Amino acid sequence: MSETEIRDDRAAGRLEALQGDEVVGHIEYFVLESPARALVPVHTIVEPAHEGKGIAGSLARELYGMAAREGVVVAPLCPYVVKWAERHPDEAPAAAPELLEAATDWLRAHPGRF
Repeated sequence: MSETEIRDDRAAGRLEALQGDEVVGHIEYFVLESPARALVPVHTIVEPAHEGKGIAGSLARELYGMAAREGVVVAPLCPYVVKWAERHPDEAPAAAPELLEAATDWLRAHPGRF
């Protein structure tokens, strides 16, 4: 297996895992601006041929790392990222309930985005 590189395509709202030139997985997210800035993951997808290799976990870990470097929080709506965060509380601080509510409201207001 080749090494996996993770890159952020902020304009597209995708954190991508690449092996060579192939995107083998990604997290779709948006940036919430209010009531506070947060990264909001909505979906985590790993290509079937690459499942079970830790790619989704690497993506979640990098998303939380990006948030920490930017001084923002992650307000996860993606079920996978929610479960990953529960298993890694030292790496994934919990988001305030009002941020999760605001993220959910934003998602409802933009039904065609994801």
